[in-house]
Amino acid sequence: MTSSPTIIPLYTTRGDVEAFLVYPYVYNRQGEWVGFVTPAREVYSVLGNFIGELSLDKRILRPRSLTSEDKPRRTPPAKPPRLRLPSGIPLPPMMRELPHSQVDVLEDEPERLHTLDSGEMRQDMD
Repeated sequence: MTSSPTIIPLYTTRGDVEAFLVYPYVYNRQGEWVGFVTPAREVYSVLGNFIGELSLDKRILRPRSLTSEDKPRRTPPAKPPRLRLPSGIPLPPMMRELPHSQVDVLEDEPERLHTLDSGEMRQDMD
């Protein structure tokens, strides 16, 4: 018998679930792959662009002043299968207020985590 993967909900500062983590993969609310997490808790898009860091309270945060040149691109892992979402989701932990120097990616910049077939940085089709 195979055990089901551990699905960790990722929250916004308001407490909404906007993504799921099945290490190392990050999925959106439709179960589509949108990114991955490194052992150092760094979050990258499906294209390998740095997105932010996974906080202890299960948010994806990044410095407001971060530019795309600050972190090199990483090679994404192989595309995983679509995630079958859980029927029940735990309540969010109490969220600390963010300083102005940090951005909650899932709340303020969700477009940074997009699927392979969407987003501004995807390859043009011939």
